[in-house]
Amino acid sequence: METYGRILLIAMPAFLLLVLFEKWYGWRKGFDTVRNMDMISSLSSGITNVTKDVLGLSIAIISYGWLVENLAIVSVPDGWITYVVAFLALDLAGYWTHRIAHEYNFFWNNHIIHHSSEEFNLACALRQSISSIVKLFTIFLLPAAILGVPEKVIAIIAPLHLFAQFWYHTRHIGKMGFLEKIIVTPSHHRVHHALNPEYLDKNYSQIFIWWDKLFGSFQEEREDIPPVYGITRPVQTWNPIRINFMHLWLLIKDAWHTANWRDKFRIWLAPTGWRPPDMEEKYPVHKISDPYHFEKYDPDSSPALQAWSWFQITACLLFISYLFGHIASIGMPAMFIYGLYVFLLVYAYTELMDKHSSAIVWETIKNILGLGTLYFYGDWFGASRYSSLVTPLLLLYFVVSTGIVAWFVYRHRSTGPVVV
Repeated sequence: METYGRILLIAMPAFLLLVLFEKWYGWRKGFDTVRNMDMISSLSSGITNVTKDVLGLSIAIISYGWLVENLAIVSVPDGWITYVVAFLALDLAGYWTHRIAHEYNFFWNNHIIHHSSEEFNLACALRQSISSIVKLFTIFLLPAAILGVPEKVIAIIAPLHLFAQFWYHTRHIGKMGFLEKIIVTPSHHRVHHALNPEYLDKNYSQIFIWWDKLFGSFQEEREDIPPVYGITRPVQTWNPIRINFMHLWLLIKDAWHTANWRDKFRIWLAPTGWRPPDMEEKYPVHKISDPYHFEKYDPDSSPALQAWSWFQITACLLFISYLFGHIASIGMPAMFIYGLYVFLLVYAYTELMDKHSSAIVWETIKNILGLGTLYFYGDWFGASRYSSLVTPLLLLYFVVSTGIVAWFVYRHRSTGPVVV
């Protein structure tokens, strides 16, 4: 956890700078693919994902270490070949994990967040799941385990393999010649994120595109079919925590209410999007039928609300940077209290971005937790050793932010309908 946190302290600023550079570049070229509130939502999703991972809030049914210990029949030679084998094994495992997430109802819940943006840009690459608490797919690393690839090699290659999937989430790079036949390019991945019928459930590969060609899921981007981004059942919210669990909640409700007992069990491993016929009839869910004529989610947001949202996510980035840099000294259970604070912070300001009146409730809970932490520990997890101003500044923030959010909620109520 501590090592991964320190890696993220380097990776997060780099990713943020690239996201902001893409925004600037699009503005400069007159082709801006990054909307402000969508970008904040995407960055917020990344914050929740890395916080969950650094806190270790997931378990593996079968660990890779156990597979190597019990199933290795040979041992790859020590050296660069070991890392090549590990990278290829991770890429093949990633293909099948990704494909299963798209093709089965239950597993789609863990991946819906990544496709929830109705834009395609570097920021949406950071939309990653917090709902995958139980990891089931270590079994796809079986080829690496049989070859005896050490666990420490997988641990080194895994984050590199993940970070290497960031760059191709952009609309500013066209087709890339001969590389289109070897690696996943922006063109390939634009197809994957599109909701056009011709593009749905295609191009699952993560680094090498040959897996799609080998397993029959490849689709080239066509000039006559411009990709339209998002999912066919739009999420209609900026709140990444809501998005992470909305598909699961729909499955639970459908399984509970359907009159057909067979469908109560069938729904979980049915093809993604399948619902019991009686639920489709009684409780229809909005679905985009025409990808070229639908209204993107974009509730009115004043310059003041946008500025406040940027302030809140900046504060959140500072909070998690301190957590990742000091997680060993913070220790347990304090780091889980810290993590809860981060999740409440994200939930509160994204609820406000949606103009939900409940934002003031979540903001108040978050700030009570902050004040309680200062009272209980007499400090913000040891931060006062850097400056005596930390505690008074945080006190001011907790009090003032509650008032500001209350003002926004009041304004939203007085100027139009507000979602509760």
